[in-house]
Amino acid sequence: MAARGGKRAAERSAQIKAKRAKLNSNKTPQTERKTKTVSFTLDKEEASSKSRENIISVPPPVSAGKWTNKERVLVFSSRGISFRTRHLMQDLKTMMPHSKADTKMDRKDKLFVVNEVCEIKNCNKCIFFEAKKKQDLYMWIANVPHGPSAKFLVQNVHTLAELKMTGNCLKGSRPLLSFDPKFDTEPHYALLKELFTQIFSTPQYHPKSQPFVDHVLTFTIADNRVWFRNYQIIEEDASLVEIGPRFVLNLIKIFQGSFGGPTLYENPHYQPPNTHRRMIRLATAHRQKERQMVKEIRKEKRSEEQEVMRPDVTDDVFLTPADPKPAQIQLEAPEPRGQKKKLSELKKKKLMKRKGLR
Repeated sequence: MAARGGKRAAERSAQIKAKRAKLNSNKTPQTERKTKTVSFTLDKEEASSKSRENIISVPPPVSAGKWTNKERVLVFSSRGISFRTRHLMQDLKTMMPHSKADTKMDRKDKLFVVNEVCEIKNCNKCIFFEAKKKQDLYMWIANVPHGPSAKFLVQNVHTLAELKMTGNCLKGSRPLLSFDPKFDTEPHYALLKELFTQIFSTPQYHPKSQPFVDHVLTFTIADNRVWFRNYQIIEEDASLVEIGPRFVLNLIKIFQGSFGGPTLYENPHYQPPNTHRRMIRLATAHRQKERQMVKEIRKEKRSEEQEVMRPDVTDDVFLTPADPKPAQIQLEAPEPRGQKKKLSELKKKKLMKRKGLR
C-alpha cells in the first residue's frame, strides 16, 4: 500500500511539472509584448465606411521595465503620540507606496535601536516620529545605517481628514518634487534637499506604484522653516489644487551618523517649545503685574488728602451786609386755634348708633 501511494504521488508531481513547463513556454516576456488593437463598431450601415477610423492602438504597459531603485522607507513612531500624529503617519504611508510600517518603539529604548529595526525590515531610509510631554512632536529623517540624519520640530499639523480639500490624486501615483530656490543657496539646505528627494520620491517601476504623475509635493523655505504642501495637477489647465496633508518642519540639528554622531549643523534660530511656553507665561505674568500696579496707584490717589486751598482776599469784595432785624421774643403762649377735627364717615356712623338716631 505504501509503495502504491508513493507511485501515485510521483505521477502527480510529474504531471504538475509538465503543465507548468507548457504554461511557461506559451508565455511571452513583458518587453516583447506587441501593441494591441481595439476596434469599435457602430451601426451596420456606418460600420463599413468608418471601420478604419475607429481602430485604436493600445501601447504595452508602462511598468514593463525593471525595478532597479530599491528604496524602502520605514515610517513609525514612539509611544505617546496624539491622534493627529497617528493620522499624519497614515497619510504619509498612503502617499508613499515604497513605505513600510512597524510597531511603536518604547520610550526607554535609545534611538540607535531604530537602525536595527530598519535592518530587520530591510529599509534604508527612515521617518521616525518622537513624542515628548504628549504635546511636542519631533521628526527624524535618516539614511540608515551610515547617515546623515536630521531632527525637526513638527508644527501646524493638518491631516487629510481634517482639511477636506477639493483636490484628489490616485493612490500610489508618483509625485513631482518641487523645491524652493533657497535650497541651492546654503549647504545644509542642499543636504536636506537630497534627503527629501531620496525619501519622498517613489521609485520607478515599483510594484505598488502607479505609472502616473498627478500630484506635486512642494518644500518651501520661509521664516527659517520648511513648509510641506501636497497639490493635485489638474489636466485641463495644469493648475494646482491642494490635497493635504500639510505641516511645518523647524530644523534643529543635522547629524553625520544615523540618529546620532557629530553635529554637522545646528540651527541658531531654533527656540525650544519649553522656552517658548516659558516666555508666554512670563508675558502673561508681566501683564498681570502691570494691572495690579495700576490698581494700587488708583487707590493711593483716592486715599491722598485734598490740598487745602488758601483763602482769596478778593472773594469778599462784592459782599454787602444786610440790615439787622430786631429779635422778637414771645413771652405769652399762643392762643389755641378753634378748628374742629373732621370726623371720618365710619366714626360718624358709630356716633349715630350710640345715640340711637339710626
